[in-house]
Amino acid sequence: MSSPVVLDTRLKTRRASPHSPPPASAEALRGLFDTLPDVQAWIKDAQRRYLWVNRAFLLNYGMHDIAEVLGKTDDDLSPPHLAAHFREGDEAVFAGHTVQGRLELVGRYDHTAAWCFTTKRPVLDANSHAIGTAGITRVLDASQIDQRGDIRLGVVISLMTRRLGEPVTNAEMAKAAGMSARAFERSFQREYGLPPQQYLKRLRIQTACRLLVDTRESIAAIAQRCGFADQSHLTRAFRRVTKTTPGAYREQYSRS
Repeated sequence: MSSPVVLDTRLKTRRASPHSPPPASAEALRGLFDTLPDVQAWIKDAQRRYLWVNRAFLLNYGMHDIAEVLGKTDDDLSPPHLAAHFREGDEAVFAGHTVQGRLELVGRYDHTAAWCFTTKRPVLDANSHAIGTAGITRVLDASQIDQRGDIRLGVVISLMTRRLGEPVTNAEMAKAAGMSARAFERSFQREYGLPPQQYLKRLRIQTACRLLVDTRESIAAIAQRCGFADQSHLTRAFRRVTKTTPGAYREQYSRS
């Protein structure tokens, strides 16, 4: 069973178990995590400010020195809709919930995003009080996404992706998964943390974000490609998730 990270008064880390090995120094841990090129690792304080990140994290955000990220939050590093998602995960950890292998989009320095598995744990002081969070995230390839958890749900994710511009009902998703509608909805909510239609809407918004940054297609064309009735429909849904408009998002994050 996994344990929280405990920080003792000597600023060393150890697992919360009487059978754990002696604490390793922060320098040793940093060196260990820096050898994992496909795993981003970090520690944040209670205000969600970064206290430490590994080399892969820096490279993902286009940075070269840890001083560039210390004291910053996800709001400084990521688009609003992604930062809000990361904040929800931190709040869940502080509330005592487990974040284990959570499937989520993580942004990059070039304004693209990749699907990742993220795990977070509370950082505890010597008195077992939560004073921050620690986490790791690992980029997945397409085959791993489709095979997450129940492979039948992976089939549904593929269906959503293929038919992003079309209506997809829960009944169609359940049929693709070979499950009853009720069993499918329960399984999907448990596995992905959202009802199927909310997940599909998030997927459409995330795809619209990518198209706004990576292409010069009109917002109306992007709306149609992503399954929205028209530009106004996309704008309303986009604003609810990202707190900004598609046009403002494109202006802020498009590559020069």
